[in-house]
Amino acid sequence: MIDVVLFDIGGTILTVTNTEELRTKFAKRLRERLADYGIELYGTDLEIGRRLHENAEAYKHYSEETFAELPQPRIWNEFYLREYNIGEEKLAPISEELSFLYDYERVCNMRRPHLKETLEALKRMGVRTGVISNIISTSFVPHILNEYGISEYMECVVMSSQTKIRKPLAAEFEIAMERMKTTREHTVYVGDTISRDVLGSKNAGLAMMIMIENPAIAHRDAAFAGSGIEPDCRIRDLSEIPPIIETYNRTHP
Repeated sequence: MIDVVLFDIGGTILTVTNTEELRTKFAKRLRERLADYGIELYGTDLEIGRRLHENAEAYKHYSEETFAELPQPRIWNEFYLREYNIGEEKLAPISEELSFLYDYERVCNMRRPHLKETLEALKRMGVRTGVISNIISTSFVPHILNEYGISEYMECVVMSSQTKIRKPLAAEFEIAMERMKTTREHTVYVGDTISRDVLGSKNAGLAMMIMIENPAIAHRDAAFAGSGIEPDCRIRDLSEIPPIIETYNRTHP
């Protein structure tokens, strides 16, 4: 019987739009904020935005190979702003703020339809909920949960920025299950990627993995085409989750 559902954040609870216009606008914001700390970025906002995007992709590749989340000053110094040789010591006081802004202002985040209704339906069923997220910021996820009015539903929030490990490592899921005092046989994960969410759920041996459609990240899962690694269920809307859990629990008392 399933009594815990854990959710991914980016692409699952919210969808993310990332355009060059948004990246250029964020570059201006980043340049001005760093200037407040006496740190100057050379180049136009367009150039800075493109460079930051390329460097962030390099860090994503690194983290997906190592399953490690580096400390924020290292991320910004060695990857995101590596051409500027700023140094971790200078970046440390502002690294969390930059990390939050990176995930909050560099893109357009939109909450999924029927989010709160889905969580309320699960609560009425006696199903507890929580979050597991690969994220460089420590404050972005709590902020989003409060902004969307759903923090009260989430008993547990596990973030790679705190654990320093990333999905698809089973350990990330095990931390959440330990905190919620449940086991894999009673746990479902809802996410939007094969590379992190489906594979991670399988590594952790969860009872079920539900994958929500997200065309924006399909390119990241291209390497898994034909691999046989598939979710147990595919959905297009969060509101599909409660009926899936109800059906499973009727057949797995």
